[in-house]
Amino acid sequence: MQKKLIALAVAGLVSGAAFAQSNVTVYGIVDAGFVNSSGDRSGTNQGSANYSGIDSGIWAGSRIGFKGEEGLGNGLKAIFTLEYYIAPDINSGLGSATDPDGAGATTSSSRQTFVGLNSAKLGTVALGRQYAPGYAFSVRNDPQGGATISALSTVNTAGANSISAGSRARINNAVTYASPNWSGFTANAIYGYGEGGGSTTNGVSQGNDGFWGAGLNYANGPLNLDVVYQSRQGITSTLIASSAATQDSVNEWALGGTYDFKVVKLYATYLDQNDNNGTSAQEASNRVWSIGASAPVFTNGKVSLGYADVSWDRSGAGSSSSWSLAYQHSLSKRTTLYTAYTYAGNDNDTLNAAGPVKNTRFIGENNNTFVAGVTHSF
Repeated sequence: MQKKLIALAVAGLVSGAAFAQSNVTVYGIVDAGFVNSSGDRSGTNQGSANYSGIDSGIWAGSRIGFKGEEGLGNGLKAIFTLEYYIAPDINSGLGSATDPDGAGATTSSSRQTFVGLNSAKLGTVALGRQYAPGYAFSVRNDPQGGATISALSTVNTAGANSISAGSRARINNAVTYASPNWSGFTANAIYGYGEGGGSTTNGVSQGNDGFWGAGLNYANGPLNLDVVYQSRQGITSTLIASSAATQDSVNEWALGGTYDFKVVKLYATYLDQNDNNGTSAQEASNRVWSIGASAPVFTNGKVSLGYADVSWDRSGAGSSSSWSLAYQHSLSKRTTLYTAYTYAGNDNDTLNAAGPVKNTRFIGENNNTFVAGVTHSF
């Protein structure tokens, strides 16, 4: 009898521990592939610039994350997410992260880290480092899903736009709200405090380098529509090398949509960035537009094509354009092979060169990038 009681007690402890951890999920993506990129050098440099190597995060950012929830009753839940960048190709991430674009600079290893409350009827409020509305906008309306080698990502990087699927869409010190689904409509908003910006004479938080944004999405059947507005407040660092930072705002708005005909899915976006810093000869305002299509092929494949263009508002400035062709093949629900080719062309008077690989893109020159890799999610 005593042995039975001891066995029941041990079983109770084990099941209790399992129950306590059952609402925490470990997840992630491991992405790695071969990259070959080349482009002509500009100015007095001779020959071409070439890059070949094994990179991570080509199609999807490699990451490891932990998320969980606790039911609090009456439809209310506590939620959290801790998600970190990893780079399996260079043994980097978590504690320290290296810029995957080739610059070698140290960057934040956190992709998103937040805690909040969720109500099925009222929506979600969260605090921490989080995605701005422009992130989901870019992923939904890009035929390559916001991959670094997509045409839209290529020109958005050149334009230094925050309505993108890149690191500029991740905001520190942020409070967010995400609504429930109202007959296909969802809304979300973000405010990021600029805690380190400006003079500290009368306190640390002066509002410089703050951020706010809002987005509205409608998804019903084959149709998806998005509208986003985002503003970087009182910026203290330049967007591109030839621009200024006079603690004024940079405002962006964008429209995007997709329509799925089953045999082919069509994509389109338009973005306008208004940089209020400096003079008309220093500001970095630009406009981006893109179109694209994707279609299922064979049994488990998908082919996608995208074209995007960034033009600068500054008088006498040129533009950059890019197109990308990609193929994905699903080996399972979690493992996908991919290959893609991306071309970028830059005018002689463009302000910032476009191209998927930083070391091979130059003003006034073209560049070509080929990738092939594998993505596994868990």
